[in-house]
Amino acid sequence: MRAKLPTQEGFVDRDGVRLHYEIYGDGPETLVFPPPWSIVHSRVYKAQLPYLSERFRCITYDGRGNGKSDRPAEVSAYTLDSFVADLVAVMDATNAGKAVIVGLSFAGTLACVLAAYHPERVKALILAGTAATVGPGYPYMGPAHFLTKQERFEGWSKYNRDYWHTDYPDFTEHFIRNIFSEPHSTKQIEDGIGWANDTTGPVLARTVEARATPPSFDASEAMYRRIDCPVLVIHGDDDRIQPYARAKLVAELTRAEMVTIPGGGHNPLGRFPAKANTLIVDFLDRRLGIARPKRKAATTGEAPINKTRKALYLSSPIGLGHGRRDIAVARELRKLKPDLEVDWLAQDPVTRLLDAAGERVHPLSARLASETKHIELESGEHDLNAFQAIRRMDEVLIANFMIFQDAVESGGYDLVIADEAWDVDHYWHEHPELKKSALAWLTDFVGFVPMPENGEREAFLTADYNAEMIGHIERHPGVRDRAIFVGNPDDVIQQSFGKDLPAMRDWIPRHFDFSGYIIGRHPGTFGDRAELRRTLGYRPDERVCIVTVGGSGVGTHLIRRILDAWPTVHSRLPDLRMILVAGPRIDPASLAAPSGVEVRAFVPDLDRHLAACDLALVQGGLTTCMELAAAGTPFLYFPLRNHFEQNFHVAHRLDRYGAGKRMEFATSTPEAIAEAMVETLHAPTRFRPVEADGAERAARMLAELL
Repeated sequence: MRAKLPTQEGFVDRDGVRLHYEIYGDGPETLVFPPPWSIVHSRVYKAQLPYLSERFRCITYDGRGNGKSDRPAEVSAYTLDSFVADLVAVMDATNAGKAVIVGLSFAGTLACVLAAYHPERVKALILAGTAATVGPGYPYMGPAHFLTKQERFEGWSKYNRDYWHTDYPDFTEHFIRNIFSEPHSTKQIEDGIGWANDTTGPVLARTVEARATPPSFDASEAMYRRIDCPVLVIHGDDDRIQPYARAKLVAELTRAEMVTIPGGGHNPLGRFPAKANTLIVDFLDRRLGIARPKRKAATTGEAPINKTRKALYLSSPIGLGHGRRDIAVARELRKLKPDLEVDWLAQDPVTRLLDAAGERVHPLSARLASETKHIELESGEHDLNAFQAIRRMDEVLIANFMIFQDAVESGGYDLVIADEAWDVDHYWHEHPELKKSALAWLTDFVGFVPMPENGEREAFLTADYNAEMIGHIERHPGVRDRAIFVGNPDDVIQQSFGKDLPAMRDWIPRHFDFSGYIIGRHPGTFGDRAELRRTLGYRPDERVCIVTVGGSGVGTHLIRRILDAWPTVHSRLPDLRMILVAGPRIDPASLAAPSGVEVRAFVPDLDRHLAACDLALVQGGLTTCMELAAAGTPFLYFPLRNHFEQNFHVAHRLDRYGAGKRMEFATSTPEAIAEAMVETLHAPTRFRPVEADGAERAARMLAELL
């Protein structure tokens, strides 16, 4: 899912070549993102546009040869003059005025030409992995190498016109892997290969052949010296496409500020977006006075007398159980720190729980991209590859992290409490200097697990992601001021993090404290069950079945399957009352529930109903299943296919508590579901007790940070 869609898009026709452009945001200042080399298109800026367009008017376009723009057949159409004229034409058509130009790779050359010869169009330059017409280049990227006849094509010999005409996809894989020379860059490499294959070898070859045509202007060192606007150069010292020495020369000639990314490759905007975005905003703030959120320093050390402590609480929107348990922790924390102020950075549907609980939602929450919607778009028929969905959520996560960073820098918080806020944990570990307050990290599972049927590729990827996480924590153990595992040591599954990586049961206890399980409100506090049922409107002589699938729309197929089972169930249990809780993101009217089934939308006190009912049918989410286990309510649960957490981490924990009957959706016909419902209603329950003090224990750990 894209974190943000353009507010406007269209085409510019320049000399018969159509160029597709997009505009994001409507800020008073304009940023223009020219396209890099035609091997990719404007999606290469996906980590910048959603966030920067909150403050600026951002314009980007696909360069000729890729994306939605035309692919001229003549070599002469791809000269440097043509690309510069395209940039001017797009800026004219979009009323860009005098703008900040952000240029990656070849776009850095275009930006410098514009600043040198059209200074009235440029306020500042930001060059990342910049290409240039001066300074040393790599021999394997030169025109002679490109045109040389080769016997074999290995390594950089693939940078060759003949090879692009015969096996262009193999070249793109080689080239993109060298763009991202940093470890743990699998997602960026996959994206780059996909974009590169939106064009063809012959088209890309024309862009290199056109370099033999000299530009109509002086592109020597003198051109760079003409530039008198503020310039920021961001360059990795392991850039294999454009030498670091070339960037240093450009910075020297333009009197630029230069930031070196140690070990960085060719695309710091894509590989280190949190760092790059912060550098861009800081630079524009310092050099142009373009406003950014006013910073407040967090308090460290002993609090002054009457100093109010502030916490920013992040609650994962993937499952409403996170919200219920986080509200419970916050309430316990306030008992220990009565003057604590808590702001919540959260998304729908968690914000509905927070509103019902009287909690204060941070206004920047409205700017967050919907993670729940992304999960829904990734799902199939009761099928969600959770690991791949998280990988493909990278654009959403970086956009939301930058909004979080704005909230922290402007809020002066003493503590950030992050319940599975993966973006915060990742980017603060990747760039510890961005950390602006104490951090407490909560999670109920640690470690991605490959689904066996998805083969060696997924096993490799999950191990790579786990290795990156382990490396982050072991290199920067102080980023997490406290890491809390929501559970007990025995809840950790008996697996390794992957090939050549440690066992989870060995590594996790060394890096986490254990709070025991955290229930939003433990059923033991609901009082007498008969009185609870009366309060909720249930008769003493009726049996109640509740169907609920969580806070997203992923469970629609399961609901329909259960509704198909209802006639059989009703014929065998005519006194059974079925209540279907569709959740906040499924339209109850779309389910066409049969007669006798009551349908509800959002139920804020669902945990009380689950404790009062006689049977529940749920998805495989941990929090709902553990609420049922704590209440001793019989239940059937249907883990999503390909969902590693539900099939491994959750299933292991439920087995340990002896709770629930696991069902496989693929083999659960309506008749099988009906039979399981009848059997479970008549079977005795012997669940292991679930601790009631998890929220209190977690709150004590958090209070120590305040």
